[in-house]
Amino acid sequence: MPSTYTLYGSYASYYTAKVRSYLRKKGISFVERLPSDPVFRSEVRPTSGTHRIPQLTTPEGLVVQDSIAIVDFLEARFQALPALPRTPKQGVFVRLMELLASEGLVTLAWKHRWLFNENQPFITLDFGRSFRPQGSDEELRKYGQLITDRMTSYGLPESTAEVRAELDAQYLALLALFEAHLEAHPYFLGGQPTQADYSIMGAMHAHLGRDPAGLRCMQDHAPRTFRWVENMLLPEVQAPEFFDVEIALLENDALPETAIKILEFLALNFAEPFVLGAKAFKATIQAKGLREGSVISPDEDQPMLEAVQIEDRGQGVVHRTSVYAEWVSQRSRIFFQQLDEQEQSRVLAALSCDTLARLISEPVTHVLERVDQRFVIRSGNS
Repeated sequence: MPSTYTLYGSYASYYTAKVRSYLRKKGISFVERLPSDPVFRSEVRPTSGTHRIPQLTTPEGLVVQDSIAIVDFLEARFQALPALPRTPKQGVFVRLMELLASEGLVTLAWKHRWLFNENQPFITLDFGRSFRPQGSDEELRKYGQLITDRMTSYGLPESTAEVRAELDAQYLALLALFEAHLEAHPYFLGGQPTQADYSIMGAMHAHLGRDPAGLRCMQDHAPRTFRWVENMLLPEVQAPEFFDVEIALLENDALPETAIKILEFLALNFAEPFVLGAKAFKATIQAKGLREGSVISPDEDQPMLEAVQIEDRGQGVVHRTSVYAEWVSQRSRIFFQQLDEQEQSRVLAALSCDTLARLISEPVTHVLERVDQRFVIRSGNS
C-alpha cells in the first residue's frame, strides 16, 4: 500500500466527486487512481470486498469504502474546517442535505445523464477512459459501452420529449435557487464548505456539471453555479469572488433563507421515499424479528428490502426500503431526535416544511451500523 492517502474513483463517478472535493477543501494530501489501477484489483478490492467506488486507502494500509464512511473516517483525523456542524440548526441542515442533495438528487442526475442522447458519446468514451486510460477510441467505446449497458440495465423511463422537458424544468428550478443563494454566500452555510456542499457535488459536478446536456444548461442559465463547481474542485477555500468573507460558518447557528429554499425544494421533490422508507424499514425489521447484532443481508452491501404494506397519513401504502438510503436518513433523524425539546422546536421553526418535519421526526427504532460493507442492527434510538 502507498505511504499516503489514495482515492480510487473516476471523474464520471457521482460518489467520487463528493470525496474528491472534500479531500481538496480539507487540505488532505492524497493521490487519485482509476479503478483500472492494478493495485485496486489486486489489493484494494480484495481487502474491502467490493468493487464500488470511491475507495480510500490510508498510509497505514486501511481501506475505507463509501463516500460518507470516508468523510466520517477522515473527520476524526482532521478537525479543521469540520464538515458536520454540531449546532442544532446547522447540524440538522447539513445532515438533511447529506441525504437529499445526494441520495435524493441522484434521481434527477441519473435520469438527466441517461435520457439525453447528446450525452451518450461523451459518457461512453469517458467511462471507457476510466478503464483503458491510454486506450484507442475503439477500445474506449468497447469498454465504455459495457459500463453503459450495466448502468442502464437498472431501469429507466422512456426518453420522450415530455420527460426530458420535465427533467430540464426541475433542473432549471434548482439552478435558479442555487444562483440566488450564491449571490451572497460562497457556500451553503457561509465562508467554509460543509458536508452540504460536498454532498451536492455528486450531482452538480460528476453528472450535471460534466455531461453535455447538464453542463449546457448550467453554463447557459447558472454562471454562479458553474463557478461554484469550479471552486469546489480547488484546494483554496476562499474564492476570489468572496475574498472578504471569513472562512467560518455563519454565527449564531444561522441558516440563510436561500439555503433553506434549496433544502425545501429537494424535500418537496425527493424526500417522500425516505419518509416511507423509514416506516417500511421499521415494519420489515419487526416482522422478521431481527434483533441487535443481526446482519440485514449477509450477501449484499446495499440490499433492497421486500415491499411491505404500511400506513402513512391515514392511507395504506406499499413500499420497498433501500437499506443504504435508510442508513443515511437515520443520520439526520438521530441528530435531530437527540436534541432537547427547545432545540427541536427552533429547528422545525427554521425549516417550516411539513415534509422535512415528517422526515426528521420519524422515530429510529432500529439503528443501522455499517460494518465491513454490511448493515448491522444496533439498539434502538427511541
